[in-house]
Amino acid sequence: MVAALLCAGLTACGGSDRPAPRDSSNRAALAAPSAPPPASPSPSLSPTPLVSGPYVALGDSYTAGPGIPEQTGVPAGCDRSSHAYPALLAARLHLTAAQFRDVSCSGARITDLDGRQSTSDGANPAQLSALSASTRLVTLGIGGNDIGFADLVERCVTAGLLRQTPCREQLTTGGDRVEARIRTAGEQLAVALAAIHRRAPHARVYVVGYPEILPADGGACASGLAMTVDDVAYLRVKEQHLNAMLRQRAAAAGARFVDTWTPSLGHDACETASIRWIEPLLPTAQAASLHPNARGEQGMADAVLATLGDES
Repeated sequence: MVAALLCAGLTACGGSDRPAPRDSSNRAALAAPSAPPPASPSPSLSPTPLVSGPYVALGDSYTAGPGIPEQTGVPAGCDRSSHAYPALLAARLHLTAAQFRDVSCSGARITDLDGRQSTSDGANPAQLSALSASTRLVTLGIGGNDIGFADLVERCVTAGLLRQTPCREQLTTGGDRVEARIRTAGEQLAVALAAIHRRAPHARVYVVGYPEILPADGGACASGLAMTVDDVAYLRVKEQHLNAMLRQRAAAAGARFVDTWTPSLGHDACETASIRWIEPLLPTAQAASLHPNARGEQGMADAVLATLGDES
């Protein structure tokens, strides 16, 4: 039951690190026929091009936009959306199809940037292979799968449903294992960012952080998430630590960090359907569980463009 709720999550169904085979029941769970279609790019985004292409988008499912119409791209198992933030950004920068490549893929880890990634429907080539000396803009959103965030959510939900030892206690006894994963991911990210600069030496590189997934007031929706208040707070803090690591590694590598957390405050998965950026365990919009919906991807696009504008 828990694994089914998390299907098409940040990593894969059932806590795996790769997307699970898709079937009609899963697609039905992700789709909400009554939900409105994805919004067009917000008019708040400046129509004035700030950079020229080519632009390459790298990253995991928060970049790809699983479940958001229209699903597009090859391989199909990467679950990329035409309304994910890279496509919205490219449109507002007036880039042609030849100037834009989105090679992000649901389930991607940092090692998948430089290696072939298998999915439930095809294999995604090493993402860095899309870069070249002509690339002028790179966005990178990755790291959640490296710390196993979907596995953490599943563990906390299971602990809550079965009245087990809270997952916070499970994960911190004898040392905080999630913090260790964040440190390891940071080391890997440093290597990946150096590789990006070697392959695309003339590109402006932006590391895109994660938006607020869980609220500050865990008690407001802990029961709806089937977690304890302490476990909601623990996962929220770990996401903040992940973002802090991404910011630090970006700065050390001469890249810019895009803060999507701050603009997403008050739009977490526990908010009402009309304002949330992140879908709950049981989505009501066409998006994956605990992932950005079309509104969230638009908000992330706004944040990236605002950061680009700060440098213009």
